[in-house]
Amino acid sequence: GGGSSTRRVTFEADENENITVVKGVRLSDSVIDRMKEPSSPSGRPQSQHRSASGTVNDEELKKRIAEELALERARRDSEAQKRRLKQEQMYVRDEFGKLLERERISSNEHLTRAILRERAATEEERQKAQHFAKQLEEKDRELKKHDAYYKEQLARLEERSAQFYKVTTEQYQKAADEVSARFK
Repeated sequence: GGGSSTRRVTFEADENENITVVKGVRLSDSVIDRMKEPSSPSGRPQSQHRSASGTVNDEELKKRIAEELALERARRDSEAQKRRLKQEQMYVRDEFGKLLERERISSNEHLTRAILRERAATEEERQKAQHFAKQLEEKDRELKKHDAYYKEQLARLEERSAQFYKVTTEQYQKAADEVSARFK
């Protein structure tokens, strides 16, 4: 009608730019068509029963509707932007997680290689130590053999020397007895 209303109505447009009413108020198709038309008075059909105040209310209503639509679009754009931001954050978080996982794997591989190198070096040192221990044991056995051999040789020489001393002492005694018997 032609009277002004104090009731506020919130509108929203769907994907096809069709205007629908959100708060439970239903509009006729002709009102929706008028809301879609440009705001110039010559471009829309006017009812002959309308008064000047009715036109002003329609224009105010159109302005309010346009403002509400602009606000609703801005809200939707803001929500879409928030969703995109959340998606980007999730993407960055995922990429960061992947990067961290690659770094962790790389450091684990590096650590594993270092551990293997250390184990190989330790094993090599152990084998060298075993080899040197075997060489030392062999040298010790050789030294014991030589020690036993030289002790045996020394014992023989001492025995020979003792025999030689005995024989020499006997011969000296015998010669001394002969000389004493001759020159009494």
